[in-house]
This record gives sequence, C-alpha cells and structure tokens, in this order.
Amino acid sequence: MISYKKKVLENGLTAIVHEDKSSPMVAVNILYKVGSKHEDPEHTGFAHLFEHLMFSGSKHVDSFDNYIQTAGGENNAFTNADLTNFYDVVPAENLETVLWLESDRMLNLTIDEKNLNVQRKVVVEEFKETCLNPPYGDVHHHLSDLCYKKHGYRWPTIGKDVSHIEKAKLEEVSYFFNKYYGPNNAIICLTGNIEHENGFELIEKWFGDIPSRPTGEIADEQEPEQVEYRHKLAYGNAPIESLYLAFHTPNRVAKNFYACDLISDLLCNGRSSRFYSKLFKEQKIVSHIDCYLTGAVDTGLLMIEAKPADGYTIEQVKAEIWKELELIKSELVSEHELTKVKNKVENSIVFSEMSIVNKGINLCFFESIGDIELINSESQLYQQITSEEIQENAIRMFQKAKCSELIYRQQP
Repeated sequence: MISYKKKVLENGLTAIVHEDKSSPMVAVNILYKVGSKHEDPEHTGFAHLFEHLMFSGSKHVDSFDNYIQTAGGENNAFTNADLTNFYDVVPAENLETVLWLESDRMLNLTIDEKNLNVQRKVVVEEFKETCLNPPYGDVHHHLSDLCYKKHGYRWPTIGKDVSHIEKAKLEEVSYFFNKYYGPNNAIICLTGNIEHENGFELIEKWFGDIPSRPTGEIADEQEPEQVEYRHKLAYGNAPIESLYLAFHTPNRVAKNFYACDLISDLLCNGRSSRFYSKLFKEQKIVSHIDCYLTGAVDTGLLMIEAKPADGYTIEQVKAEIWKELELIKSELVSEHELTKVKNKVENSIVFSEMSIVNKGINLCFFESIGDIELINSESQLYQQITSEEIQENAIRMFQKAKCSELIYRQQP
C-alpha cells in the first residue's frame, strides 16, 4: 500500500505528498492536464512544443537544467494525448531549489520570439527524424486518422502536420500556455524523504500565490462507436510490408479496460503468448508480431502489428491472426494461462512502485483521471478478472465491423 495525503490549494493546485524515508532523495512531479487531444485541429503539436519550451527559461531562471544539475539532481518530461508531465529528483536538502524552479516557470515562463524560434526548430527536426525519415515513421499518423473521426486522438502527440509548428505564431503559443499551464490545471506530488506537513507547507510557500487562470471551455468531443470496417492502404518508407489492426477499448477507468489489457497480454506478451508461440514460433508465418493497448484516458485502442515472414503474404498473416481472435472469443481461457498474465501484470505494478519517481508519476496520473486510490487497488482489479469476462470482452471487441485495418507498403 502506498500512503499519501492530498489537499487542494485556494488557487486550485492539487497537492499530494508521499513520505518514503528509505530514500535520501525527493522527487517532484508536476502533471498539467493538457495533451494533444486538447489542441485545435489546425494548430496541433502545441502540447509537445511546450514540453520543450518549459525548459527554455523563465523570469528568474536562464537555464532550468543547469540549476537541477548543480543541485545534484536530474529531470525529464513527457507528453501524450492526455497530459504533459514534468519530474525532477534531487537530494532532499535541495528540494526548495526545484520548487522555486517549477513555480517560476508556471508563473513566469519566458515566451518570446527567440525561445519560440529555437524550440520550433528542435521540434520540427524531431518531427522529421521520427515521422518523415525513418521506416514506418508516419504509421501512427495514418492510424490515428483512420481510427478516430471526432476525438482529439485523431492526430499523434507530435502533431498532425509539421507545418503547424513551423507556422506557430507567438500569440497562439502564449494563448495556449495561459489557458492550460496554470495551477488550477495542474497536480503536484512530492515523493521521498519529506514529511507530509512540511511538504504541504513548502508547496504552499512556492505555489500558493500563483493566481489561477481561466481555462475557458475545453473541448471534450467523444468518439462515436465504430460500426463499420475501415481499411486504408498507405505507402511510405517500408522495407517490409506491414499489417496493423486496431480495435477500440473502454476508457481508462472502466472495469472492462483491465480485461482488454489482459487480452492483449494473452495474445502477445512473452514467449508463451498465443501470437508468439503459434504464428512466430510454430508456423513461422511472421517475422514480427505485437499486440498492446494504447492506454488512453478516453476510448483507446488495442493494436496488433505484424510483418510477414519471407514467402508469406499480408492476407495469409491476417487470416491466421483472425483465427486466434475467433479462438479467444469461442473458448474460455484456462485458469493457468490467465494466472500467468495476471502475475506478470502484478510484477510490473510492484516493480514500478519501487521508484519514488514512478510513484509520483502514478499518483498524479490516477488523480488526473479521477481516482487516485487506483494506485493501491489496480492490482486487485486485474486479479478479479475472470475467464468469462475475457471471453465477453473479446466477443464485444473483435468484430469485423469494429476493426480498422492499415496495410503499409513500400512507396512504388
């Protein structure tokens, strides 16, 4: 069990403190409830851009990283469709250095043409390196657009088109910051060698006087249920022809989410999983196969990726994949097989709780989706899933009318 205390400051900032005296360090995690799904469809990539801009300097700080390193710490950040997360870890005696840095960029981030130009170039180059140049780099652009028609998940986190960042104007970027990066849209968590009350006092000291900001109306367009089979043939830098099958999954707090997650593990997590043992090891029909959940907060996806082995076609691989999907729909999974994947999940959860950084990230994440106590109860939710529930969710999910299929081939 992870013990924690939580309070909300007058300006709307949610504060969480977890005391762990076994570590000489303290991790500071700040989650801003803004991801790529909150962007204007004609101005995408802004949340990812701000992951970079937040390190460019603020009113009293010229170099965020230099101060962290001088304090004997390290820091990093990540952005996804649902949120932007920043974390720092330092020796406990240097905690206030981090709180000063984080509060200064929340209140006084330097947003000017110079910083925007520098980070715009960095992000544009990253877009080219990850999406335009490497093999299969733009696959998720095709998949997002194919699988989502209304929701903000219909473009990747890095953005729909590189031109959206290339043409980003200072006033547009400033507006995005003022709307989403205030204390009332953030969660801060201190984990490690810090007492609860002292932690809250320090958070109040450094963040309590930052005024809340009007977030305005935040779009929350829900994706309608898919009722037709979707197919797309795309061409690009593809050394080997690839197949992608996508099926919508429940939102992150739905009980069915855990059943779908276990289904993905049954199909392709480890050498004894069904796809690996049958399609890769026995039939040798694929050179690569994977199955995973996107884990999105709203309606996510169960993704299947496969590349045919020499001498086999996409159609043959697809037929064998559907045989396995029909099998998990028609026959109950044995208790032995289900227990194996449950144990792997539990090991993963326990391992993640060993790090004060991960505990801070998880506490902020679960708070952001409305149920912080999931940090202690999620393992049990996985354990409670039955073979019957696995079958019911497989039947509900694996239907041709609910499948989005992408075939990705070498550009002629």
